[in-house]
Amino acid sequence: MRLNVLHVAYPLAPVAAETSGGAEQVLLQIDRALMKRGHKSYVVACAGSRVAGRLIVAAPFRLRLDEKAKREAQAAHDAVIRTALRRFPVDLVHMHGIDFHAYLPPAGVPTLVSLHLPLSWYPPDALACNRPGTWLHCVSQAQHRTAPLGADLLAPIENGVDVESFVLRRKRNFALFLGRICPEKGVHLAIEAAERAGLPLLIAGQVFEYPEHRDYFEHAVAPKLSRSCRFIGAAGPSAKRRLLAQAQCVLIPSLAEETSSLVAREALAAGTPVVAFRRGALAETIEHGRTGFLVEDAAEMASAISHASSIDPEFCRAEARRRFPLSRTIDKYFTLYRSLTRIAAPPVFA
Repeated sequence: MRLNVLHVAYPLAPVAAETSGGAEQVLLQIDRALMKRGHKSYVVACAGSRVAGRLIVAAPFRLRLDEKAKREAQAAHDAVIRTALRRFPVDLVHMHGIDFHAYLPPAGVPTLVSLHLPLSWYPPDALACNRPGTWLHCVSQAQHRTAPLGADLLAPIENGVDVESFVLRRKRNFALFLGRICPEKGVHLAIEAAERAGLPLLIAGQVFEYPEHRDYFEHAVAPKLSRSCRFIGAAGPSAKRRLLAQAQCVLIPSLAEETSSLVAREALAAGTPVVAFRRGALAETIEHGRTGFLVEDAAEMASAISHASSIDPEFCRAEARRRFPLSRTIDKYFTLYRSLTRIAAPPVFA
């Protein structure tokens, strides 16, 4: 059965290989797999996105990400989705944004929603969606267990990584933070831990132009930058793979309940241990003492950094290959796509 899937990205973040965001990276993985296997992939996203399938640009990329920009982008998404459903033979819509409820497609077309972020961040009425033919799912068992009473969710589909795209490299003298630069990711704690451990830190990631993110970077991160603590900005695919493989360890001092952490899984694929706070799915991803260390604060993180060299890189890769293969994730999505399109009613568009 040939699939025609319309992906809908979060309106304010471009879908591109260098974007710091798990939702965008998972969308790209599925988009590429659809095209590679002879299916059709359409992607509704903002300008600046680069996908394997057909990109449908909904709105320009916004430099300032305030509430006005969000409302305008959501309205543009809604209009473009309706046009795309009239123009293309879409079998299923797959939504990835935290604000998916603001631009759900018209009733009729089967719609799957991947909940990439902590469930407490979604409005309660979004998780209790009453639109017919709409299914929601989590991206880890840890996230699924936090579902509010009465939430009707499908079984989780764990995020996978392309282990074979990573290679082992000689370790260099630095720790790595990779991800969005914002308060909940705890970059300032990674800086503190690396400084305590006496190991240089590279910070690779994006500062999205939300006022609170920019303020955080300028007041909590930038003043601490130095020759031994460098901010290198967003890393493209090849640079990211190189950094992950060369780091002594990857630091994830997240203050949010992580739903999956592609960064942690990619680090293991690159043969690099992860030192992380025991938050959400990180406790399911890291095997303490074997593929990294689970800690409670910056002081414990600093202590664990000094033991990173005791972790076997080959074992990390073997565990990533066994537990997080991308092929398994893609197969589960494609099986679910076929199941949902079989049981859903023919689409009726407004």
